[in-house]
Amino acid sequence: MNPTIELLTSHRSIRKFKDQAIPRALFEQLIRAGQAAATSNHVQAYTIIHVVNPQNRQKIAELAGGQPYIASCSDFLVFCADMKRATEAAERAGADVARGMTEQLLVASIDTALMAQNVAVAAESEGLGICYIGGIRNNPQDVSELLNLPAHVYPVFGLCLGYPDQAPEVKPRLPLDAILKEDTYDDSRDQALVDHFDSEMRQYYQARTGSNKETTWSEQLMPLFTSKLRPHMKDFLNQRGFGVK
Repeated sequence: MNPTIELLTSHRSIRKFKDQAIPRALFEQLIRAGQAAATSNHVQAYTIIHVVNPQNRQKIAELAGGQPYIASCSDFLVFCADMKRATEAAERAGADVARGMTEQLLVASIDTALMAQNVAVAAESEGLGICYIGGIRNNPQDVSELLNLPAHVYPVFGLCLGYPDQAPEVKPRLPLDAILKEDTYDDSRDQALVDHFDSEMRQYYQARTGSNKETTWSEQLMPLFTSKLRPHMKDFLNQRGFGVK
């Protein structure tokens, strides 16, 4: 296994950080590594808000569902899907711009995710820990107002960066045969594979340091499909100028 693959397969989410700042030069290198990610048609449809103000970080921690590591990590970033800059540039170049296309939402969201994952991998290669914060979307309007985000920009997720003060075990993933299909979508073995994975996840939670869980992967999915998760997002995205056509 080469060092890059070994790094990727050793990923853990870190939620406890040392009181140690990331040097600014290293921080900027991580962002440049993010910019090197693939981007649709070279649009680079993202903007990162580096949240430095402690009060703002504490407020975001509350808005994201009470996640204290947002305030305690060395650096906290909010990754935003941004179609404002590109559409305005095209408009200045003479284009008759069509705003609010669903494809623009997809391009901006995918560009943002690819860019962020490059930052995450670069950070882990330097011994840093990371934790994605999807809870940003719990209250996206409040977060947008706090960060002064304009129309055609929306916050996709946050990212905590810092030096780890914990060493959690690597969480198992679904069997390769469950997610890798040949030629067509053949799900004939999926139930058996998921049953096996549920057993593996129960054992993982029982053996994990400091764990108090007695559950499986399938059981953890139940809230996602038994409640309307973040139903406000459709109206919010429409108000931001995304995905209405």
